[in-house]
Amino acid sequence: MKDDADGEEISLIDLFSVIWRRKWFIIIVCLTAAIGAAGFSIISLVLPPEKSPLPNVYTPKALMLINNAGSSGGGLASMLSSSGLGGLASLAGVSVPAGSTFSQLAVYLTGTNTLLDAVADEFGFIERYKIQKFVRAESRKALQKNLTAEFDDKSGVFSISFEDTDPLLAQRVVNYCVAFLERRFDELGVDKNKLEKENLEKNIENTLKEIKNLENQSRQLERSVSAPRASLALPAITTDLTRITMELEAQRQVYTQLKVQYEILKVTMSSEKPVFQTLELAEIPDQKSGPSRGLLCVIVVFGAFFLAVFTVFVINAVENIRKDPEAMAKIRGLPA
Repeated sequence: MKDDADGEEISLIDLFSVIWRRKWFIIIVCLTAAIGAAGFSIISLVLPPEKSPLPNVYTPKALMLINNAGSSGGGLASMLSSSGLGGLASLAGVSVPAGSTFSQLAVYLTGTNTLLDAVADEFGFIERYKIQKFVRAESRKALQKNLTAEFDDKSGVFSISFEDTDPLLAQRVVNYCVAFLERRFDELGVDKNKLEKENLEKNIENTLKEIKNLENQSRQLERSVSAPRASLALPAITTDLTRITMELEAQRQVYTQLKVQYEILKVTMSSEKPVFQTLELAEIPDQKSGPSRGLLCVIVVFGAFFLAVFTVFVINAVENIRKDPEAMAKIRGLPA
């Protein structure tokens, strides 16, 4: 055991001696790597983003609250089928499980071609990325690399972020995606209460217009009764006035019922969480999200150190082979 320990000790001493003999080579390599990494970092920081080999990137984020209540048990799948999106997803080879949630739908919609194409057209990313061939496919790939959608199961918060060298553009893209998703949720009729509220508002507005129209007609007929020679047409005017009065009364009853339903629905909605609720829109970031130039310098120096040590051992092995006549004879193909 002692011999093995002595042999190991001698081996470690030999290894250290090899490194120590060429310590200046290792130091010079590490210093060169450190200076090169620092210079590269400074140049990338000084140059404008479009010319910099390592520009600063900014990642603004928007937060939404997705209410998954009512989306389980096949509710989402049936909703997608009725809206036509389920059939489209099936053609694309994407199945919608019965247990899917609205949060999964939000993540799915973020990666759809509809949203990606809308973002590319709105902000001119085809020209920005200088895409010449396969403009749609390549612009979608470029956006997917920088656009991130995540859902936190614990908090129920859905987030969208976008990475770009222009902080203002990144913020505008994120907020555009939020508005797009909210509009898509409304189009799909996910939030039944919100959809019913919009329908009631439209019906109330139309009924109110009809009431005003009937009131105007009633006033005109009442004026015509007092006009000269109205006695000849009095039976017809009285009939029309009676009819309009009945219609006006019916419309007022409809308006009253709609208003009651509307107020009840408002109370219901105030006690329930909406399916899609924006918690925080993206702000223009004042601090970069990357890259970490300090970490880059550390990695480069460590890599240079290990490469220098490896090179030192290779050089030492080559020198030992040259000093060994038997080894050189084998290399030259001569008999030992």
